[in-house]
Amino acid sequence: MVEGHVSVRACGFESRSGHFAPTRVAKLVDAQSSEGCAFGRAGSNPVPGTFSRTTPPAPQKTEKTALKCPRRNLEAVNEKFAHLILRVTKKMAKQAGNQVYLATVVSNNSINAQSIIEGLAQVQRPLLISGPCSAESEQQVVGTACEIAKRGAHILRAGIWKPRTRPNGFEGKGAVALEWMVNAREESGLPIATEVANAQHVEACLNAGIDVMWIGARTSVSPFAVQEIADALKGTNVPVFVKNPMHADLSLWLGAIERVRNTVAGPVWAVHRGFSQYGQKEYRNAPMWEIAIGLKMALPELPIICDPSHIAGNRSLLLPVAQKAMDLGMEGLMLETHPNPQDALSDANQQLTPAAFGELIDSLTIRSASVPKISSADLSALRLQMDSIDEQVIELLHTRMDLAREIGLHKWENGMTILQMERWKEVFDTREKWAARAGLSPEFILNFLEQVHKESIRVQNEEMTSKMNRS
Repeated sequence: MVEGHVSVRACGFESRSGHFAPTRVAKLVDAQSSEGCAFGRAGSNPVPGTFSRTTPPAPQKTEKTALKCPRRNLEAVNEKFAHLILRVTKKMAKQAGNQVYLATVVSNNSINAQSIIEGLAQVQRPLLISGPCSAESEQQVVGTACEIAKRGAHILRAGIWKPRTRPNGFEGKGAVALEWMVNAREESGLPIATEVANAQHVEACLNAGIDVMWIGARTSVSPFAVQEIADALKGTNVPVFVKNPMHADLSLWLGAIERVRNTVAGPVWAVHRGFSQYGQKEYRNAPMWEIAIGLKMALPELPIICDPSHIAGNRSLLLPVAQKAMDLGMEGLMLETHPNPQDALSDANQQLTPAAFGELIDSLTIRSASVPKISSADLSALRLQMDSIDEQVIELLHTRMDLAREIGLHKWENGMTILQMERWKEVFDTREKWAARAGLSPEFILNFLEQVHKESIRVQNEEMTSKMNRS
């Protein structure tokens, strides 16, 4: 835990974003005369949460040229003053105790959270969240932030703590990278977001002034972990994004969202990142769009963001996944970017350069979820036809299940097992050919038949069990 915020407030020093930053006091002293790098009001510092797209003036040259966006110069007198303030605040915070300190942090964070909430409400679809999979260095984080801000990103994301499937992988830089994120916000004007997996992560993020937090797939799978995070966020209005659990369980995803909603006063968004699957497949994680649709049906007011990076696992597949998400009416996209993706310490294959990120966004077709008045009549007529066909399909399925009951009775009378593998193979082979002739996706037909077959087995088993009980 970083200390020192209580006495900074007492001394009257508070950042423009509402976050206490004793190590940055010197920068705050000359804040009025400095200029931001990316999106803010022209001629002034960018304000987190405004989501402004106003083009800023060109950044002035500074001595620190390694960063994409130069940070402000600090005079020697201000450096000395900052160190003095830091020593005093540490001493006072220690005397005040953690409870007072945390209360101050929560209050301060809530101040800034409100501006982020207002900013989110103003963003026109899609909300764009981008940044590196992992924060690897300050130069990488700050540089990426400035570049994606130029290309329309609304929020900077970066992993600070990285949960890895197996040990000995890169697990992030930890809390030291939080300051990099804060610096990136100062230089780019973008609100900042990172993943939290426990109460300690939440506390560190509140301390640093992180604007948005998300719960990852490996965490949302555990109700205990989600509840711990929700309890740690109690009393704040920090926006929280909840990714779907790793395995396909709509109820588990709903439960994680409900736990956060019951505790946090701020907005809660869902993030669809796909579901784990065994073996080598086209996508890293199966999209299973139907589960995201099921979530939307259960919670119509809940905004859903798509994470094409984790669904695709390969940058060549990002565009079609992102377009599908937009066509399904999802409210935003989370895309990983890196200045040199091939050298990334984690998930190198799925990250884009900031320039490629901009090209992908420009390639998207954003369609309206509302129906234009001029075409509403035609659409209604088409939907009536579809309703009629659906009714016929259901009636046919009912007839098929009646036949399944008769087959189950025949199998019972002749001592046959329910599952007949040769017949099952015959069904799949013939129906796949029929689907091809009809121009239907074989994958769709096979998935459909699997569900029909499961129901047929259930019906046959029910009939055979009933016959046994009667005899």
